[in-house]
Amino acid sequence: MKTRFTLFFGVFAVMALSNAIVPVLPSFAGSSALQGAIYAAYFLGAFISTLPAGILSDRIGHIPLIRLGLIITVISGFSLFVITSPFPVLFIRFSEGIGAGCFVASAMSYVNTVADHERMSGYFMAMLNAGLISGLIAAGWMGEFFQQPALGILLFSCCAIIPAVTGFFLSKSPVTAQKMGNFVLLPLVKEYRYLWYSSVILVGITGVVISLYPKFSGVSSHTVGIWIALMSVSTIIAVLIASRTSLPPVQTIRLCAVMMVFGILLSYYTPMGFIVIGALAGIVMIAQMAYLADIKGHQGVAMGLFSTTSYLGMTALPFIAGLIADFSGFFITFCATAFFAATVALTIDQCACRNPVSRQIR
Repeated sequence: MKTRFTLFFGVFAVMALSNAIVPVLPSFAGSSALQGAIYAAYFLGAFISTLPAGILSDRIGHIPLIRLGLIITVISGFSLFVITSPFPVLFIRFSEGIGAGCFVASAMSYVNTVADHERMSGYFMAMLNAGLISGLIAAGWMGEFFQQPALGILLFSCCAIIPAVTGFFLSKSPVTAQKMGNFVLLPLVKEYRYLWYSSVILVGITGVVISLYPKFSGVSSHTVGIWIALMSVSTIIAVLIASRTSLPPVQTIRLCAVMMVFGILLSYYTPMGFIVIGALAGIVMIAQMAYLADIKGHQGVAMGLFSTTSYLGMTALPFIAGLIADFSGFFITFCATAFFAATVALTIDQCACRNPVSRQIR
């Protein structure tokens, strides 16, 4: 019970704190470029740290990395509350991302090693998305109501203390890496390349619609925020339902990719597409984690790669979509994004993970 509380409340606090700065970014930097840099610094830190953290969790166990990630998160949160100068904040956000990467990769690795990993992954992803919603809404409301922009950051920093403390009372998890663990990374990348591709594309698509919609729709930031929150709510509902069923991973990912094509095109005409895309993304992530659960003894590396490719998708696809929108307009951009989703449906069946690499590397 202590472990589950630490994992679930921990991911809630980590994600809430990561988003708590978003509604109050103008208080930390005046220019749009600096605001964008502060926002992106977190994802850069997470992108860099998730894979090394996953590899380390196989070697030294999950718990030390979970503890480290939560400690870095708490220190970063309180630092953000005290320091408001933009350039120090850049470094703090980068550090916060490193802490998040350490925690998420090792926590997901732990989740995928337990017997009821599908249900556990559903709770974990639900709490992750609940944290994202709470960080946006609570920090924005508190900053406006109390006229103290960093108050939401303080709130979720205090929340992060709780799982950081309980983390020190967890029993140390066993080291799971096998003797050939030094050489497992490249085989995993190769054998599961189509799964990693599906993670980049299908998770990245959620970032595309979020990044395009403010300029595309022309509606207020408040309205866009509501639709983004509804996307996360639909993801929460979807992961809780999908985690209680035994859906075949390959067929589920393929079907969701096909439906994502229609969801993207729907979002061009109505923001209701946000709800469709959010739900499909949730189902896909549960199917991908179930897929990867077959990798016995290397869950740290697998979840590190899974987190890294997800962050890569959230970074690269919105950037590519922005370039297409600037040169060709929004309709072509939505069509191109739908095409990316279709390529997943065409390639996922070629994934060699039907014969888990862990059976070949021992």
